[in-house]
Amino acid sequence: MLDHILSILIFFPALAGVLGFVVNKNSIRSYGVAVATIEFVLALWLWFVFDANASGMQFMEQIALVPTFGINYIVGVDGISLFIIILAAFFTMIGIASLGETKDIKNMIITLLFLQMTMVGVFAALDAIVFYLFWELSLVPMLYIIGAWGGPLRIYASVKFFLYTFAGSLVMLVGMLFMAYFYYQATGEWSFALLDWYRLILPESFQLWLFAAFFMGFAIKV
Repeated sequence: MLDHILSILIFFPALAGVLGFVVNKNSIRSYGVAVATIEFVLALWLWFVFDANASGMQFMEQIALVPTFGINYIVGVDGISLFIIILAAFFTMIGIASLGETKDIKNMIITLLFLQMTMVGVFAALDAIVFYLFWELSLVPMLYIIGAWGGPLRIYASVKFFLYTFAGSLVMLVGMLFMAYFYYQATGEWSFALLDWYRLILPESFQLWLFAAFFMGFAIKV
């Protein structure tokens, strides 16, 4: 099970969210809490089997997606990312359990489960394109939450949120493509794997521009 534990952690909430459409409205809260609790327990279990004395990433999985351009489904965690995944699981569980009476609570819980999938995927991804996909996918449930349960200006807020975040993400994507190209120039092979990028020696001027690109994407999202 440890061979695929991260993929289970990533996609279990989304699968449960799909199944949630057939759950009775009166039972959806209990269902959502149960799913979120299972996710939290799995994340905690991963923490207990994590080897704190080992360096590098653990529980890694890799599946080739577009080998020609070095794009692969690669996931793994270190102590920091695993701790953040546990926090995401914990707050999702608390968030669903503490939901008050609200309209369309079934859709709200299903949306939160999909959002959890993107959060765990972001912090487990070790391929820049896979990270970017999870990063952008998180826009969908967030836009729906703002647009469906926001205040009087919720549609305006949703559009503004999308435009700002998407613009920042495009700048970050340019930085990722540059990193992959720089790796190609240095090695003759394409790669979007973060662990490969760590071995690159970047000129200081490149570092500054890349920092600006990634900072813009992250700062706008925050």
